[in-house]
Amino acid sequence: MIMYWKSVGAAHTEQTVELALQKAKEYGTTSIVVASVSGKTAELLAGKAENIVCVTHANGFKELGTNELTPQQREILIQKNVKVLTTAHALSGAERGISKKFGGAYPVEIIAHTLRMFGQGVKVAVEVAVMALDAGLIPYGEEIIAIGGTGRGVDSAVVIRPDYSANILNTHIAEVICKP
Repeated sequence: MIMYWKSVGAAHTEQTVELALQKAKEYGTTSIVVASVSGKTAELLAGKAENIVCVTHANGFKELGTNELTPQQREILIQKNVKVLTTAHALSGAERGISKKFGGAYPVEIIAHTLRMFGQGVKVAVEVAVMALDAGLIPYGEEIIAIGGTGRGVDSAVVIRPDYSANILNTHIAEVICKP
């Protein structure tokens, strides 16, 4: 059964994490991928599954030359056996730069906007799952749990079998766990 939140954002972080952990146990998956800008949501998951992957914003996302995840928080996560991935976003990256420069909509941005029809958090969950697979941090061909949010915190979780960004349209969302 899907849990539908009446609002978006951080107010649902703890419940989203709990629902995701319950679903991971039900599916028998040991991999959970979470979008976490500050690292605090990823820290909530630390030690609660065999393979936790924290996907941050790309460097320069908010301010050129910086990353929002502090070096101290990154080290805390690593010490807690959380893998931290900072890379270009699978559903924007270079393509967003082209659309900003020349205008128009491009295929990857259309995928992102289509996923946003299910909510920003679902789009983020799909995106970070693909990014983690591209980086080799989760197993290929297995269903995992992916968690995303709208703004700060998380409000969405899915059971997903991601495919590499080069084959993103082969990604399969098996179940929506929760979303606004």
